[in-house]
Amino acid sequence: MNRINQKLQEDKKLLSIYFTAGYPKIDDTVSIIQDLEKNGVDMIEIGLPFSDPLADGPTIQDSSTAALKNGMTTELLFNQLKGIRETVTIPLIIMGYFNPMFQYGVEPFCQKCQELGIDGLIIPDLPVDVYHEQYQAIFEKYGLINVFLITPQTSEERIRYIDSISGGFIYMVSSASTTGAKSGFGDEQTEYFERIAKMNLKNPQVIGFGISNNDTFTQATKHAKGAIIGSAFVKHITKNGAESLNTFVKSILN
Repeated sequence: MNRINQKLQEDKKLLSIYFTAGYPKIDDTVSIIQDLEKNGVDMIEIGLPFSDPLADGPTIQDSSTAALKNGMTTELLFNQLKGIRETVTIPLIIMGYFNPMFQYGVEPFCQKCQELGIDGLIIPDLPVDVYHEQYQAIFEKYGLINVFLITPQTSEERIRYIDSISGGFIYMVSSASTTGAKSGFGDEQTEYFERIAKMNLKNPQVIGFGISNNDTFTQATKHAKGAIIGSAFVKHITKNGAESLNTFVKSILN
C-alpha cells in the first residue's frame, strides 16, 4: 500500500509541511526532510521550484526564485533524494508545475519518483481531465498518487469527478487565492469546510492555504483529516534558518 494511504488510515489529524527544495540553502533539502519527520510531521511536500509559480503567494514565489538562483533543478533534486528512504519513512510528495515534469518526460519523471520512494505528486496546473485521459495510467504504473486541488468555487460535479479518479486525499484549498498565511478562517470558509465534509467523499480531505499556527490548524482539522502548512513554515526558516524548524512544528502541534 502507498505510504500516503497508510498514513491516512492512522487515527489522528495529520500535519503536512511544504517547503521549497534547495531553500534556504541548496543543500538543505535532505536535512529539512529528516528533521521534519523527527519532529512529528506526518507528510512532507517537497516543492520543485519553477520560474512562474502561478498558484503560489509571494513567500513561496520568493523561495522558489531563491532556490533557482541557488542552482536547484529537477535533476539535482533527484540526486539529493537518492537514499532518502534509508532514513525517512513518512510519505513524501513532490509539488510542482507541469512544465518541468513535461520537459523531463512524464514517464521518466514518474519512474524516477518510484525509484527514489516518492509517494505522490501535486501538480496545480495539470487539468484533471488531461491527467485522466493522458497520464493516469503512467502514474499508476509507477505507484504514484496524484493529488488534486479543489476550491470553494469548484462545482459539486467537478469535486465528485475528482474524487472518482483520486486514490489518496483531496487537497482542499481554503480560499480562492494564492498561498499565504492567514490569522483565521471566517464563516464563509467554515461553511465550505462543512459542505465538503457532508459530501461523504471516498477520499479524505486535507486543507491547505492560510494555515499558520495552532489555531488555524485546529480549525481546519475539525472538518478534515489534516492540514498543510507552506508559507508560514517557509517564512520561519527564512527568518530563523532551517536548523530552527523544531520550534515551528512544536508551535503547531502543541
